[in-house]
Amino acid sequence: MAKLKLTKNEQKKQKDNLKRFLRYLPTLTLKKRQLQAEIRILEIREDKLRLKKERMDEDFAKWLAVFADEGVFTPDILKITGLITGEGNIAGVSFPIFEKVEFETAQYDLVEKPLWLDLAVINMKNALSLDLELQCLEEQQRRLGTELKATSRRVNLFEKIKIPEAEANIKKIDVYLGDQQTAAVVRGKISKREMERTG
Repeated sequence: MAKLKLTKNEQKKQKDNLKRFLRYLPTLTLKKRQLQAEIRILEIREDKLRLKKERMDEDFAKWLAVFADEGVFTPDILKITGLITGEGNIAGVSFPIFEKVEFETAQYDLVEKPLWLDLAVINMKNALSLDLELQCLEEQQRRLGTELKATSRRVNLFEKIKIPEAEANIKKIDVYLGDQQTAAVVRGKISKREMERTG
């Protein structure tokens, strides 16, 4: 840290810095609260989706034996052809918002394949969609969490270091300049007395 100059120019500079810090702090604090609230909303949403996923996995457990039928549900029956996401923005942080998943279902002979295959394809689409939506939510939380950490560091920097430091510097300069002014007055009075005595 540079040595503090005990001058009026430095005093003005410190006061300007303090004003700037005090002006930015409420904005940063508001951004921090907004990010915390949004992360909490995303956590609640993620909990609901995970619960839905657990229920879906329980339902799939009933199907596992059927999926084991060789040659019935092959990997080429269902393919993801696209993930469509929008763009969200909270407090200057952009992130993907899940919209939908596009699938391609292979044509298969309805006579040769078992009746349950149609329902299995629908359930698999739902499960894959849910997995991709959870991935988008995790990415949103990751990005907002990163910004929250950076914003929290800035708020702490302003609250705990920059503002107290500027206030202390201003006080130190005020005391020094006050002492200098008092000393100048005293020197002036002494000079005046000396002139009156000699004159």
